[in-house]
Amino acid sequence: MTTLKAGMAFADWPTSDGQNMLLYPWLNDLRRTDKFVEHGHRLAGVLIGLVSIALVVVAFIKEKALWVRVGAVVILLAVIGQGLLGGLRVIKNAQVLAMTHSITAGLFFTLCFLFAILVRRQSSESNTAKDRRISAATFAAGLLLPVAVLGQYFLGGMFRHLGRMLHEHVAGAIIVTLLATVVLVTLCRSDLPSIRRRGRWLAAALLIQLGLGMGAWLTKLGFASLGWVATANSPAQNVVCSLHTVGGMFLLATASAGAMELILRFRTGQLSELSATFHAGSAVKTLAADDSQRTKGGLA
Repeated sequence: MTTLKAGMAFADWPTSDGQNMLLYPWLNDLRRTDKFVEHGHRLAGVLIGLVSIALVVVAFIKEKALWVRVGAVVILLAVIGQGLLGGLRVIKNAQVLAMTHSITAGLFFTLCFLFAILVRRQSSESNTAKDRRISAATFAAGLLLPVAVLGQYFLGGMFRHLGRMLHEHVAGAIIVTLLATVVLVTLCRSDLPSIRRRGRWLAAALLIQLGLGMGAWLTKLGFASLGWVATANSPAQNVVCSLHTVGGMFLLATASAGAMELILRFRTGQLSELSATFHAGSAVKTLAADDSQRTKGGLA
C-alpha cells in the first residue's frame, strides 16, 4: 500500500467509490494498480475480521482456559480497532494516521504470534530443568530488545511515510543489531531447548531483515560510489521495500517471543542464575529492613 502510494485510491470508506465494499467489482481494476491493491487490502481486512470472529467462537466452545477466551476477544477488538484506524486514515487523508496504522499492524501481528505460541505451547522440558547461562543482564537485554525493535520500526515508518529520520533509522538499525546479537547468542547457548529455539528464530529474523534493509537502501537510494542508481517505482524497489516492512514485523514478533519465553521460564524458577540473584537481592533487602526495625526499636 505505502510503497505504491495507493492509500487514497478511494476517497471514501467503508464504501469504495460509493459502492458496497463487498460488491465492488474488484477484478475489473487489474490494470489500475492503486485501486486493485487498496481494495484488496480492504478485503483482506474483512477476511481477517471473519477469521477473528471464528477464533472467538471456537475459543468459547472448545477452550476452558479463561486466558485463551480473553486473548481471542482481545484479538477481535484489535482487528476492529485496526479497521477503524484504516478507515479514519482515508477519511482524514492523513499520512500520520497511515504511519500509525502501519505500526499498530506490527503490534497486532506480534499479538497474534505470541497468542499462537502460547496456545500451542507443549514444552518437552520438565519444570525441574534449569538454565545456568541466563544472567540478570541478559534477561534485561532480552526484555529491552522488543522495545528497541519497536522504536526502530517507528523510525522506519517515519522515513517510509513522511520521508524523515533516515539517519536515525540507520543508527537505530546498528543499535538493534548489536543488542539482538548479544541476546540471541546467549539464547542459542541456553540449557533449555525452548529458549534456544527462540534464539534461532531471532537470528533468522535478524539476518533476513538486515539483508532486506540493505536491499531497500540499494533499490530506494542507490549507492553512488559503486555506480548503483536507484530507479523510482521499479519492481525491485516495490518488492524489497515492502518485504523490509514485513521483515520488521517478524523481527518484532520474534524478539517479543524471546522476551516472553524468558519471563515464563523465570516465573517457573528455571533460570537458576537469575533466580539466585533475585532471591539474594530480596534477602539483602529483608536483612536491611530487619536491621532498620531493630535500630528504631533500640532508639525507642
